[in-house]
Amino acid sequence: MPSVGFQAVILCGPGESMSIFSTNRNDFPKALIPIANRPMVWYPLDWCYRMGVTNIQLITPPESAAAIEAALNQNPYLTSLPAPKPDILAPKDLTQTTGTGEIFRFPEVQKAIKGDFIVLPCDIICELDGTSLLESWMVQEAGLGGANGGIDEDGRHIRLGLGGEMRERRGGLAVWYPTKGENAIKNEETDFVATTPLPAPVVSPSPSSLRPDIGNLVYSMPTDTLNDVTEEHKSFPIRHSLLRKHGRIKMRTTHRSAHIFFFPYWILPMITNNEVIENVGEDVLGWWAKAGWQTGLGDKLGLRDILNGDSSPNGDALETSGIDSVLDDEVDLASMSSTWTSPPQPQPDHESLSVSFASRIPSSIRPSPSSSKPLSIPPILAYLQPSTPDRKLIRRVDTAPSLLNTSLLLAKLPSLDDQSSSQPAHPSPFAHTSKIAYPDGVEKPSRVETESTLLDANVTIGARCNIKESVIGANCAIGSGSRLQRCLLMEHCVVGENVQLTGCILGRRCKVEGGPVGKGDGGEKTRLTDCEVQEGFVVPWGAEAKGEEFAKGLSEGEDEEGGLGDDVGMGEDERQGMAFG
Repeated sequence: MPSVGFQAVILCGPGESMSIFSTNRNDFPKALIPIANRPMVWYPLDWCYRMGVTNIQLITPPESAAAIEAALNQNPYLTSLPAPKPDILAPKDLTQTTGTGEIFRFPEVQKAIKGDFIVLPCDIICELDGTSLLESWMVQEAGLGGANGGIDEDGRHIRLGLGGEMRERRGGLAVWYPTKGENAIKNEETDFVATTPLPAPVVSPSPSSLRPDIGNLVYSMPTDTLNDVTEEHKSFPIRHSLLRKHGRIKMRTTHRSAHIFFFPYWILPMITNNEVIENVGEDVLGWWAKAGWQTGLGDKLGLRDILNGDSSPNGDALETSGIDSVLDDEVDLASMSSTWTSPPQPQPDHESLSVSFASRIPSSIRPSPSSSKPLSIPPILAYLQPSTPDRKLIRRVDTAPSLLNTSLLLAKLPSLDDQSSSQPAHPSPFAHTSKIAYPDGVEKPSRVETESTLLDANVTIGARCNIKESVIGANCAIGSGSRLQRCLLMEHCVVGENVQLTGCILGRRCKVEGGPVGKGDGGEKTRLTDCEVQEGFVVPWGAEAKGEEFAKGLSEGEDEEGGLGDDVGMGEDERQGMAFG
């Protein structure tokens, strides 16, 4: 278990790619969009609690703070999480477009972080136990509590040097997951990641250890950036200093950053002192990795002063503990040994050696004693999850396709009520108590494929319905004769009679009108395939569409942009859409 001082920071961003389902962020921000009927933010919170981290900060824009606070107090999934509740931090200057690097320069955030911390996005789903990642980080970057400094309960800076591997600062750990293989999402973002192997261990790691899949990160950037660089230079330029420092480099382009970062406390002053850092996942990791082999980059980033304990996020001096010198002065280890040793000969101090320069060399270009000493950069480790069939689920859910795909994947997990002797002894942490929370709400004769379907509380299903591979949120109503396959319905949705939905996502409180077959002039019925419906929107009876977005405020003739045209849009009385519920 991590120490009490370990913290988790969960960034609850705007979610522009799923804004159709959270048009009013004051009432329903991205962090509350349901994934398999649970609020999105439930998954990183549950992951933190499972590995023993209870000091959690949810960082959100001020306009979304009230909605998240209400959900923590009222949503049944969030209220079932262990105590204590996470703290909500809403910096007054935080907006929906603020970069993640700027977030950590806000005084409110720097005041809240008091030691080593974990950074998570609100849209991460991680089935892999965080304890295994934490243990791997602590083994490779071993150190006692306080080795990296921080701030104690009284607001004083913790002295540095109380522990740590070889009396140095600890590094960090980042996580990437594969985007290819079974249940892959089409056109998912990827990153270019280059790593070098760790030194061979003295003792072989256990079969469950993550060490074989961990390496030292030496290069990291989004694949789109890599493509731009390659196109500009007609090749991929590699510095000679990288090849001189590392003889074996493995490069990958099919993994994506999970934005799970284990950061030491000294990263805060690095971000503070370098205002050009806009993005934590791209700038911090990219420059940190390069500083390990690119000569002079560490000094340009101000890491010499930071790593030597000369600065803090607030610009105050950090004291260096004198415990090591006290031990050297007061404890004579040689006299305690039964083996005779000769007294150690004093060695000249590297920094005390004077170097003479010719008078014609300007003082401005003479190297200072501190800069002449090589700067040791703590490594940033990279865990790259292998592409094995039995791998644990790690995934960002930040697009509509990933929302649907992930919800349907979690719906296939056996429920806790259905656990049998033939199934795993340790069920998935994402398994629901039951697949159908309200069995009496399903009228007969209707068919609900329970192996791949989730029905939340108070869901009613009319007679002669066929529900396959779908997730239906709380308080939804499905009219008789309707057919749903591979669909995700958020809470309080209404689907009329004889409606056919395939591969659709319905925002909360929306309505898809139905009616008896033959109600219209041509005997039409509502058929939607691979469509997205905005929250509170009403789809009229008879609409037939494929790959469309049903949203309010779109004019006619916008079919190519995902809007509504004359054929699939609105009835005569509903051209602009209408709110429901």
